[in-house]
Amino acid sequence: MAAQIAPIKIAPIKSALITGASRGLGFAFAKALARTHHIVAMARTTARLTELDDHIRAGGGSATLVAADITDTQALAHMCRSIHERWGRVDLWVHTAIHAAPLGPAGYMEPKDWQRSVATNIAATGYLISFMMPLLGRTGHAVFLEDARAGEKFFGIYGASKAAQIALARSWQAETCSTGPRVSILIPAAMATPLRACFFPGEDKAALASPETEAHRLLASL
Repeated sequence: MAAQIAPIKIAPIKSALITGASRGLGFAFAKALARTHHIVAMARTTARLTELDDHIRAGGGSATLVAADITDTQALAHMCRSIHERWGRVDLWVHTAIHAAPLGPAGYMEPKDWQRSVATNIAATGYLISFMMPLLGRTGHAVFLEDARAGEKFFGIYGASKAAQIALARSWQAETCSTGPRVSILIPAAMATPLRACFFPGEDKAALASPETEAHRLLASL
C-alpha cells in the first residue's frame, strides 16, 4: 500500500495596513513589516506608493497600494470594505498619516490650516477607528504615534489636533484592554523626516535618528 502523505498546512500570511505610508516613518514601517506581512499601503501620493512597492517587491514581499486622501470618508469606507472582502481581517494597523500645519501664533491661525488639521488628524482617525474595529477583531493590533508638541508655542494647530488624535486612541485603548483589539501608543525619537523638516528646516539631520532605525526599534517594543 502506498504511503499516505498528509497535506501541508500553510498558515495565511499576516496583513498590515499602514495609513500614511508614502514617506517618513510610515514608509519605513511598511518596508520593515513586509518581511512578515502583506502590506496594504495607503497614502495620497501615487509615485511614492509605487516606490514603496518596488522596495517591498525587491525584498520578496507583497503589497496592495491604496492611493486616496485620508480625509475622504467614502474612500476610507471603500478601502476597509475591500480589505474585508479580500482577506476578512487585518492583523496590524499602523496609523502614521498626519497633517503638519505651518507654525504660527495661536491667535493668527489660518482657517484652511485648522480645517485641514482637524479633518486629517482628528476626524479621519475617528472614522478609521470605527471602520477598523471589526477588521482587527479581538486579536488585532492598532498602533498610534504620540508627539509631545501640545502646548508648545507656535505649535497650536498641530499640537491641539495631534493631542485630540491621541485622546481618541487612549479612549479606545482603555475601552478594549480586556476585549481587544490591542491598542499601542508609541513615542518615536526625533527623526530626519519631511514632517520634522517642516517644523525645523535648518536642523542638523546628522543628530537625528533615521526612520528605518526607529521603525525597527518601535516594532521590537511591541
